[in-house]
Amino acid sequence: MRNCSDCGKALNMFNQAKPGLCNICANKDPDAEAAEQALLAKDAAIDAIIVTTEMQTDLLIGERLGIITAECAYGMNVFKDLFASIRNIVGGRSAAVQKTMRDARETVLYELKQEAHRKGADAVIAVDLDYVQIGDGGWSMVMLVASGTAVKIERAAA
Repeated sequence: MRNCSDCGKALNMFNQAKPGLCNICANKDPDAEAAEQALLAKDAAIDAIIVTTEMQTDLLIGERLGIITAECAYGMNVFKDLFASIRNIVGGRSAAVQKTMRDARETVLYELKQEAHRKGADAVIAVDLDYVQIGDGGWSMVMLVASGTAVKIERAAA
């Protein structure tokens, strides 16, 4: 069986648009793909410079673009609440609650980076994460707010 020369996906008579290319790869828009690659490169650059401190010795801040925030509210379903209540009685760690908090953190940091992209920032400094539990009496949600200062980096200090 042949594979797509672009993505390596197995080809058959139903998913082959052009010889050697699957339907998806054959219909890719080169301009959209270049824009996506540029966005991924910018995302990786900001990911490398997202810090919880105001100052970092190897960064020279050229311009502060302002405070940015991202919010995320994750529901704790009835089963997670029930198991967390039991864990609260007998002691120990709650893997379900920890996973929910980890997912919330990853989501809110991703959204913070997206907000930095929209502002044209090169980095986010002084990042702060605040967790809040919302709800009582049978239901609860974890709300996470991330805030930081979007900045443009002038150049890396030597």
